[in-house]
Amino acid sequence: MDQILVNGRIFDGEEILEDKAVQIADSRIEGLINAEDGRGERIDLDGQLLAPGFVDVQVNGGGGVMFNNSTTPEGIATMVEGHRPYGSTTLIPTLISDDWSVMEQAADAMRTAIAADLPGVRGIHFEGPYLNKARKGVHSEEIIRPVDDRAIGLLTGGGMGIVVHTLAPECVDPRYIRQLDEAGVRVCAGHTAGTFRDIEIALENGLAGFTHLYNAMSPLTGREPGVVGAAMENDSGWCGIIADGFHVHDASLIIAIKSKPRGKIMLVTDAMATVGAAEKSFTLYGQTIYAEGGKCATADGTLAGSDLDMATAVRNTIHRLGQPIEESLRMASLYPAQFLGLDDRIGRIKAGYDADLVLLDSDFAVQKTWIKGSGQNHH
Repeated sequence: MDQILVNGRIFDGEEILEDKAVQIADSRIEGLINAEDGRGERIDLDGQLLAPGFVDVQVNGGGGVMFNNSTTPEGIATMVEGHRPYGSTTLIPTLISDDWSVMEQAADAMRTAIAADLPGVRGIHFEGPYLNKARKGVHSEEIIRPVDDRAIGLLTGGGMGIVVHTLAPECVDPRYIRQLDEAGVRVCAGHTAGTFRDIEIALENGLAGFTHLYNAMSPLTGREPGVVGAAMENDSGWCGIIADGFHVHDASLIIAIKSKPRGKIMLVTDAMATVGAAEKSFTLYGQTIYAEGGKCATADGTLAGSDLDMATAVRNTIHRLGQPIEESLRMASLYPAQFLGLDDRIGRIKAGYDADLVLLDSDFAVQKTWIKGSGQNHH
């Protein structure tokens, strides 16, 4: 169905336009046009801000389910619906370190979801299990292990959309990173106690980015820059940040934003099952994790993912990190789309792009979303 979105402020991915409308034809954006032109159902945006839909490349759960506990297409769909009211129109469901059989189930579920063109899903993220136990965070020490013999085959088997894989570079052969990179897998460093040199070697072999910068990685010090120093010194790697006020001090995030080239910092939620759910506790590895005051943690206080949604991350980036509205929106849409290699389809409001959109009020609360042209109200 054709739609024309009028009477809105339109952020096209570069600038905010005050005098244009968006023409949608079925699932695609046909173009930015004059408001009096166009065809189809006219939708009044009431002067609110229309932006590209948010893209979350690290999301462990939502809508009351954890991907680890619900490795089915239905579980994936529930996660999408849990996050959609907060502006996320593309999710990369993330499997935390688990047994090989669960990894296979997750891969099969994603293949089914991709084959069915499930709205809002464009790939899968395997976070672990090839991590460093010294920086395990909430990942199970019993499950963290050396690279499985069949790992390359699973990760490069196709049919899963974009594949992201977080690992500890010092715990794998650099040739493993290179093989994955050459097959199109986006390899990231995370849960790592690596040295600056370990990361240099990984980058030389195709490391693409860093999972939740600062968290669960060796810090920057004067004599050993560590993983954090390597991430900020390197110009090519993308860095995901959790802007929830709990995982990282605001000043540290501001330093990272200033250190990296524009376009290399992207917002992630690291969200757990509690986002988009009434129930504010869930189980992982048999232990109960609680969300209180916006923070997810185990009973002993260990951070365990987040209770963060993308709209809140954008607000925090604007109000707490002092970033311009346009840059904050790019960090939630265009930059993660570029990381995934999907910036020719999502991340901009532009002719030929998928009609993945979010409508925000003056407080950046989500009023409506569109996924491939299909609209849903959230107020």
